[in-house]
Amino acid sequence: MTPKLNQYLLRTLPLITTVALAATASLAHAADTFMPACYKPAAGVSSTISYPARKGPYRVALVNGHTGIPWRMQMIQQTRAWAARPDVAKDIKELKVVSTGADVASQIAAIDNFIQAGYDAIAFIAVNPKAFDAVIRRAKKAGTVLVSFDNPVDSPDVVRITPEWIEFEGDIKTKAVVDLMPVKKGRVLEVRGLPGNSTDRDRHAGVRKILDQYKDISVVEVTGNWDTGTVQKVVADAIAVNGKFDAVVCQHGCRGVTSAMKAANHPPVPVGGDAENGFVKALVDQKIPGISVSTSPGQGPVAMNAAIALLQGKALPSLVNLPTPNVLTKDMKANVNYFPDLPDSYETVSSYGSCGISFTPDEINKFNPDNN
Repeated sequence: MTPKLNQYLLRTLPLITTVALAATASLAHAADTFMPACYKPAAGVSSTISYPARKGPYRVALVNGHTGIPWRMQMIQQTRAWAARPDVAKDIKELKVVSTGADVASQIAAIDNFIQAGYDAIAFIAVNPKAFDAVIRRAKKAGTVLVSFDNPVDSPDVVRITPEWIEFEGDIKTKAVVDLMPVKKGRVLEVRGLPGNSTDRDRHAGVRKILDQYKDISVVEVTGNWDTGTVQKVVADAIAVNGKFDAVVCQHGCRGVTSAMKAANHPPVPVGGDAENGFVKALVDQKIPGISVSTSPGQGPVAMNAAIALLQGKALPSLVNLPTPNVLTKDMKANVNYFPDLPDSYETVSSYGSCGISFTPDEINKFNPDNN
């Protein structure tokens, strides 16, 4: 071997090795990843993300965006309840929780603060899917693990955990609503979520994917911000302006739909909505044909569990799609799908069985949803 060839190999072998490892990671089979029954890759996704293992216990943070939604509050409570369990607490030196509101700059600043403070991992619900590229680069440079969930960022450079929202709102919820319509024509009210979020964008696409197949169905859109009070107001206004609707598809805060219908003496028509206790009870009490389609606040613990696994050197699919529990009105049962003795704001689907994430109401209510 000549001296020049020797020097060339010394320079290039590390690069060749690095590229080979990255390629192996990006093409890892689902069975080689952490808890594959829980963290299932989205359709068509073969890439994985992993980091060098580091010793725990870890300093971790949860950065929530929009506040004031019972789902978000319960998600924080469940994350704290999960982190307090002895088998989990041994891996967590510190858990910090911050809710920043709907301002993108505030959320990015909060994530940056945790990066600069040396936190090992941050799980976050993004206010906007496209605004986080720079902070993702800063986290990578600092060695901070990021996990984006529920309203995921569009970047493939971090692990993203979410339901498949187009299927969730379209193929499951909206299709069920149309199937329940005696005649597939008339006016359908679509109650959208918080503008600017990837979840609202994708769920709206799911609704239109189904409804656009029916030339005799017209759609009226209103913005409910995932907030029960706002939903009730905009639905009441829509009924006052348009008269009777033939069906309603609501993203979240859907107790507002049933309350507005009751107040307006609107006849029971098919309604697709969330899994808040008050909404599910109203479907049964008001004899409304409908469907409850849910994403559990257990997403918080699922995302944080993924962050811990990544810190321990395990691989995860770059995009994970969680299952979508759903139940029709005709199949709903007390103390199974709705709970007569619990608050209307309680999220009736609090667990992800395939992820080993399960909670009782008493366990959840021991913890608060506030910043710390």
